[in-house]
Amino acid sequence: MSGSPQHTQLNGAAEYIAALDTLCEMAQHSLFIFEKNFEGAGFNSEARYNSMRRLLLSSPINRLHLLAHDTRPITQHCPRLMLLLRQFSHNMHIWQTPPHLLHLTEPFAVADESHYVRRFHFDDPRGILAQDDVEGARALKSRFSEMWASSRPSLSSTATGL
Repeated sequence: MSGSPQHTQLNGAAEYIAALDTLCEMAQHSLFIFEKNFEGAGFNSEARYNSMRRLLLSSPINRLHLLAHDTRPITQHCPRLMLLLRQFSHNMHIWQTPPHLLHLTEPFAVADESHYVRRFHFDDPRGILAQDDVEGARALKSRFSEMWASSRPSLSSTATGL
């Protein structure tokens, strides 16, 4: 940790995508990401692919967990995510939420229980990038874990989508 928490307001889609890129670059051990469907949030960009791949390559115990209400757009619009899943099926997982969690509309991502990005609603690109906010990151990671426990595997390394 480098010090006190820093919060940066995000006021549009471009700032949100850039914040997710920053978060993915910062991750040293784990990334936990909840999105509606991962479409249109930069998850097929080469830079995002490279940072997530670097995370997964740096240690066999590193983890990338993706959770979505709808995973079909991942196979249709995110071939780089599918390539990562195929290459790193031992430490990357993509799960889908059950119907009783569809009311959850605030996407977020947590890196290393220290940093996070969150939006106020799927349809609202405003949000916050928090760095070195251990308390906030742990709360979101706990929320992710609860959602994950109710969800199910959705995509496997054999579903290429390419």
